[in-house]
This record gives sequence, C-alpha cells and structure tokens, in this order.
Amino acid sequence: MRYECSFRRAARAISVALLLVLTAAAWAGPEGGALAGHRHRVIVSTDIGGTDPDDFQSMVHLLLYADVFDIEGLISSPYGPGRLQHILQVIALFERDYPNLKSYSAKYPAPSVLRAMSKQGAIASPGRAGFGKPTEGSEWIVRCARRQDPRPLYVLVWGGIEDLAQALHDAPEILPNLRVYFIGGPNKMWSVDAYNYIERNHPNLWMIEANATYRGWFTGGNQAGEWGNSAFVAAHMAGKGALGDFFATQLKGTIKMGDSPSIGYLLRGTPTDPSQPGWGGSFVRIWDGRTTRFDRLTSEADTAEVFGVVEFEIPLPAGMTANHSARALFDDRIPAITTNDRRALRFRFSPRDAKIWHYVIQSDFAVIDGQSGKFSAVPPPAERTARLSELHPSWWIDNPDPAAAEGVHPGARTVNKWREEFLRDFAQRMSRCAGPNKSPRRYH
Repeated sequence: MRYECSFRRAARAISVALLLVLTAAAWAGPEGGALAGHRHRVIVSTDIGGTDPDDFQSMVHLLLYADVFDIEGLISSPYGPGRLQHILQVIALFERDYPNLKSYSAKYPAPSVLRAMSKQGAIASPGRAGFGKPTEGSEWIVRCARRQDPRPLYVLVWGGIEDLAQALHDAPEILPNLRVYFIGGPNKMWSVDAYNYIERNHPNLWMIEANATYRGWFTGGNQAGEWGNSAFVAAHMAGKGALGDFFATQLKGTIKMGDSPSIGYLLRGTPTDPSQPGWGGSFVRIWDGRTTRFDRLTSEADTAEVFGVVEFEIPLPAGMTANHSARALFDDRIPAITTNDRRALRFRFSPRDAKIWHYVIQSDFAVIDGQSGKFSAVPPPAERTARLSELHPSWWIDNPDPAAAEGVHPGARTVNKWREEFLRDFAQRMSRCAGPNKSPRRYH
C-alpha cells in the first residue's frame, strides 16, 4: 500500500508537471529580442508633441526599457508643433524616477546622457524632391551609423521620415548599417515625398513599412478587465511615479501608444527576420506596382492602392507658367506639395485609408483655381501581393492576408495577439517607478 501511494503521488506530480509544461507551451510568446539579452542599437525619430500625443506614451514606454537597449539618439521630426523640447520634457520626468529605476538595473542611461543624444530634426518638409539641407537630426543619424560597431543601427521612425531621407542622401554608404521600422500610414501620408525619394533611390534599404499593423497595439486583442485601453491606464499607470502619472494624463487616460510596436519588435521576437512572430508584428515582403500615375483630374471610378503612392501630372492650361503658384488640398486639410513647370502641374499623395479621397486645386491662376477631383483608394489585389518585389529585396510590409487583419487594418492581429503579454510586462516595468527595489537581487 505504501508503494502504491508513493506511485500515485509520483504519477500525480508528473501529471501536474506535464500540465504546467503544456500550459506554458500554450501561452508561450515569441522568443528572442532584447528581453532575452540581445542588445540593439536604437535611434528614435519622433513627432512627439505634434499631431499625435500618443508619441508621449511611446516615449515613456521606450525609456522604461532603456536598460535593455543601447539608445543612441532621440530626434524630433515633423509635423505639427512638436519640437526637441517635448523629448526633453519626458526625459525630465524620467530623471525624477531615475533613482528608483536605477535600483532595479544599473544599465539605465543617465538623464544627462539622454539629453546629449537628443537632437532637433527637420521642422517641415524640404520639398517635393524629398530631401533638402542637413539637419541636426540627419547628421546625428549619419554619425551613429558610421560608428565602428558590428551591430546594425535600428532607426525607429514614429513621425516624418525626412531626416532619414536626408541622411541617406548625404551619406548613402551608411545604408547597409541601417534597419528601419517605419510607422507609416498617416506619417507616410504627410511625408510622402521623403518616402518616395527613399523608395526610388535607395531600394536596397532594409525597412519595415508598418502602415496598419501598428494599430494592433490599441485595437482588438484581449481587452477584458484590466487589459482594456482605459482600465489598463487606471490600474497600472496612474500613481506609478512621474512617468506613470504623466502617461495617465495623455489621451484622456486611454492607451494608444501607436509607435510602441517598433519598440515591441525589438523586445520580443526575431528582429533579423520580420516574417517571424513578435510583439511588433510579423510582415511579408513587399510587392511592386504600388505607385499609380494620372495625367488628368480623376473621378471616383479611378482607383489607387491604399498606402501606396498616387502621382498626378496634369498638363498646364494655356497661359499658366512656372511663375504661377498652385497647391492640391486633400479632404480639405491635407496639402500636397505641388510644382509646375512649362509642361505640367505635379503633386503626390499617399492615401492612408481605403475610401474615396477628394482634392481641390488652389491657385493664383484663375483657370485652374477650384478645379477638383477624387479617386478611390482600395486594397491591392491578391495577384499583385503574391509577386515579391524584384526592386526591394529587404523591404517588408503589412501582411495582406485577411486572417491577419483586425477589421480594416491589415496585419494588426499579428500585434494584438500578444496584447496581454506585452501589457503585463509593461505594467511590471512601470511599477519600478513607484519605489526602489528593496530586494538584495539586482535586475539587469
């Protein structure tokens, strides 16, 4: 009987152990990344303080993980009123929490180090060419990319891509050293000319173009209870040091953090292979044929690929010269840089949503002033997305498979499937700001 009881206890222990293994396997997240000890070199280019206040949230997120990265630059980019001072504002909050953070990890960079690497980038678009004059930000990208380090430099673009375009124009030899994660969509819409310059002149760039995948950080996934966008902030941000209190004031106390997938991509996953699962999503190789050209004003029947590039080259009416000014305005608020020479009026646009886009031409030449048109932005056909680009061997984009979409947002489910996992880790990080580590164990 004694041996039978021992056998039963052993069998029960094995069953429990097996259950734990199976449960862990069922909940296992992506492996690898900075949280597994892989230190990545990082520059962030952000329009913080500009059109999207969620950059404040993502900057808080970044600095809480600053001990697992080698952050080399923080650059203020267009658009809107965002400037370098807004980066420094978050660093000042980080400084208040720094003693507590430092007690958990000696690898957190000093606030003075972060300030020294914070730079002002482009303030506005340099023009239809996509590049102009060097900025403090573009020069810093070049400087960092030229450092003697066998690791690639990850450039996380949260806003306009102008500083990266300028850096590549001024120092094209840095291209092999760069890995770019671009939060596209609306940012691409505003900086389409800089994007167009990079796409046409530096096709070998290693780049992830996340036009909609990033939306999985705040759309869909497990939002029950404490994991809801507002409930999470109330439960895990408010009252957690200066950074936590500040985070909770943004966007009326709800999560957006639309740029954080670029951080998540490096935290958990296989950054060398964008097709693999990770907190920042998984992607597919890009396809060709994403630019649509028109030589006339268009109508609703005319179609162009959503997130692609639409180029207009409209013949000038008689009497209009290069001395006349003109601009195209999309949906009554989004200007497209417009040029006219002796032959045509040219402007470029990138539709961020699949819908009908309206535009009107404003000009000091009466014949063309007020002329308008529209076109339909539509998802690309499957036969196009199935053909890998021959021009861009290392360019990645949102997965167009409907199974990877969250509603109308392609690729978003490749992020929100990890929602509870990355938010739980974020909450644990934020708790560091609430008080010093009293355990004799030091975390690294």
